[in-house]
Amino acid sequence: MEKHLICLDLDGTLLNDDKAISPFTKKTLLELKTRGHEIMISTGRPYRASEPYYRELDMNTPIVNFNGAFVHHPQDLYFKTVHEELDLEVAQEIVKRVPDLNIQNIIAEVKDNVYIHYHDEVLFEAFSMGNPQVKIGDLTQNIESGPTTILIQAEEPEVPAIRQALDDLFAETIEHRRWGAPYPVIEIVKKGINKAVGVDYCRGYLGIDQKYTIAFGDEDNDTEMLRYVEHGVAMGNAIDEIKTVADYMTDTNNDEGIGQFLNDFFKLKL
Repeated sequence: MEKHLICLDLDGTLLNDDKAISPFTKKTLLELKTRGHEIMISTGRPYRASEPYYRELDMNTPIVNFNGAFVHHPQDLYFKTVHEELDLEVAQEIVKRVPDLNIQNIIAEVKDNVYIHYHDEVLFEAFSMGNPQVKIGDLTQNIESGPTTILIQAEEPEVPAIRQALDDLFAETIEHRRWGAPYPVIEIVKKGINKAVGVDYCRGYLGIDQKYTIAFGDEDNDTEMLRYVEHGVAMGNAIDEIKTVADYMTDTNNDEGIGQFLNDFFKLKL
């Protein structure tokens, strides 16, 4: 079979609820690698929080982080890294205005530096994976360069109003998407940036035709990627909007959904 590019979201997709790659899915992905197919991660996470899974699957491909705002190749020093930052003035204006919208916290990430607006031990632990530099305090004072991303934590009922306010105030300069479990988070990146942009860049580097692309996702931030690829697959646990966008639906992240679909698609008989 022609070489395919298989793009994997992490949380709620490749990873089960224990944040592990299920055995059958791992076996399937490693088998496809031996058959010459390319496997890559495309996630909202930073690289430091993706690296353990990149290493576990022994990948040798570029990786899309921060929903497309940071794309690099851990194994190829000659790969031209893409890093799209938010304008510093726009970021500071967001930080000034957002607290009026009934939020819980604001986090800014500048590559491996994490800035948390309000002290929160749970968030501190959640964002400490990979040992970044973490600073807590007023973001308008602490961030001195354009962040890769800004994250807004809020109660679920508040999320739609916050997203509408972001559209009203900053539609020309930002994109925003939401995360799912374990808590509602709105992620803000530079206008025009999404996972599909990152995947397209990596696909060109790997020399794979778009008609040989597959992607798996479950959340709002996977929308463009599933539309972009030839075979967009929604997980059984995906939100309804993703199931509508996808070409196929598989089982959940806890029930080997990726492994099942790929075994059928490539007729592996594992």
